Parts: sequence; C-alpha cells; structure tokens
Amino acid sequence: MTDQTMHSSALQRGIVYMLASTFIFSLMNVGIRWASDELHAFQIAFFRNLFGLVFMLPWLLRHGISVLHTKRGGLYWLRAIFGLISMLAFFWSLTVLPLSQAVALSFTVPIFVTIGAAVFLGEQVHWRRWLAILAGFIGTVVILRPGTDVNWVPSLIVIGSSVTMAASVLIIKELSKTEASNSIVTYMVLMLVPLSLPPAIAVWQWPSAETWLIVFLIGSFGTIAHLLFTNALKISDVSVVMPFDFGRLLFIVFFAWLIFDQKVDYYTLIGAIIVFVSGVYIAHRESKVHQKKVITNKRIAGPS
Repeated sequence: MTDQTMHSSALQRGIVYMLASTFIFSLMNVGIRWASDELHAFQIAFFRNLFGLVFMLPWLLRHGISVLHTKRGGLYWLRAIFGLISMLAFFWSLTVLPLSQAVALSFTVPIFVTIGAAVFLGEQVHWRRWLAILAGFIGTVVILRPGTDVNWVPSLIVIGSSVTMAASVLIIKELSKTEASNSIVTYMVLMLVPLSLPPAIAVWQWPSAETWLIVFLIGSFGTIAHLLFTNALKISDVSVVMPFDFGRLLFIVFFAWLIFDQKVDYYTLIGAIIVFVSGVYIAHRESKVHQKKVITNKRIAGPS
C-alpha cells in the first residue's frame, strides 16, 4: 500500500469517526434534555461522568493502573476544573434553551481557543484568522438577535461554557504532546466524578428505572463520542474532518423536531453557519501553520 493510499484511507476513517461522533454527541444531548424532565442538569452531569468512567474501566483494567502514571497531574486537575464548569453550564442550558440554539452557540469554542492561544500562549495569529474570529462573533450576534425577546441568561451561559471549554482544549493540546488519548479521557472522568458529586448532591433525587437507563446511555455516549472525536483529529487532517462537525447541528435539529417538536428558526441556522464556517477556517489555518512548523523543524534537523 502506497503512502498516498494510506493517507487517503486515514482521511476517510477520520471523516467516518467525526460523523459518528457528531451523531452520538447529538444522542447524548437529546438524552440530557429527556432526563431533565426528572433530574436537575447538575445531577445528569454527575451521572454522565460516573457512567463514562464505568465505560472506560475495561480499558483501564486491561492495561493496568500504570498507564495513568503521569508527571502532569496539575494540568490534569486544571483541565478537569475548566471541564466541569463548562459541562455544568452547557448541560443546564440544554434543559432550558431550544437544543438547536444551544448547540449553535457551542460552535464558538474554536474562536475562544484561538483568542486564548494568542493571549496566554503567545501564539501568532495573523489578520486572516482575526477576520474569521470577527465573523464568528457576528454569527453569534445573529443567533442572539439583540433587541428581540431572547432568553439572554442561558444564551450567555452557553457562551461562558464555550470560553471554559476553550481553556480545557488548550490544556488538552498541551497534554497531548506527552499523554495518550485514552489516558486523557480516563483522567477526565476519574477527576470529574468526585468534582461533579457535590453539585449533584445539592439537587439530588433518585431516578426512575427509565431515567437510570437514560443517564447510563448519556455517560456511555459521551465517552464514545469523545474518543471518536479525538481519534478523528489524531489520524486525519483537522482541515478535512472539522467541516463534518457541523453534523452536530443537523442531527440535533432533526432529533429536536422529531422528539420534542422544536423547530429551528432562520436566525439560529444562519448564525450557526457563519460561526461554524469561521471555526472551520480557523482550524484550517491552524493546520497549515502546524504543517509549516513540522516542515521547518525537519529542515533544521536535517536528514537522520
């Protein structure tokens, strides 16, 4: 098999992984909305982490506790704290906003990742990416529709969850330089289970048999989708697979209409497209910059 054929095969698998992750993430979001009829979002978040950990236990038992050996515990804890804040905020917004609007606003994460990389990591961001960021904010304004009867508090909380998720993504980028994907996911649920328990206890009530099944699926779906998403980015070019992340909105629009009789409005759809296209362009530019760095480093190192 030639290098070109192998590369093409990896890209195809990456696209399949990305589409699968968007579908499963959408099912998880539907499950959160469904379970919210009985449970508070904070309790749902705890169960998502608990059953996500249960799902990862076979991998952990097969490879042994030694796979979790790390010298970067501080970064893992910081990532867990940002991840918890983002999860609680986003899960709560899913229970009060139309699903399509909450998911559309979550597409702002790449925008805040780029801003964070420039401000806190000193990464050079050129004018084209700044224009993409500006376009993303315009798309966000279109979704929010200032001056209209918009549910502002949960909408701003979704944006806040995107900011904290962006911080988490930047930490994951740093961790991925030395840590395996499965280790990062396992550490996430290991740490988030105890961290998410106190907020859950504050609003605790015992689920019915049907809701136990739903929260189990939420935890399983969340972990599966996270692994698929991580592997899609790992084996394929970011600029190729990221456009397929828009499937999250398409799937959620369909499920929201089918199950909850929610209809998407044109402002949300148009704004989401603007925000998403800006995010894809940012990912594309980051991929190009990364490729140039790799080529430059190889030239500096010379032939091995």
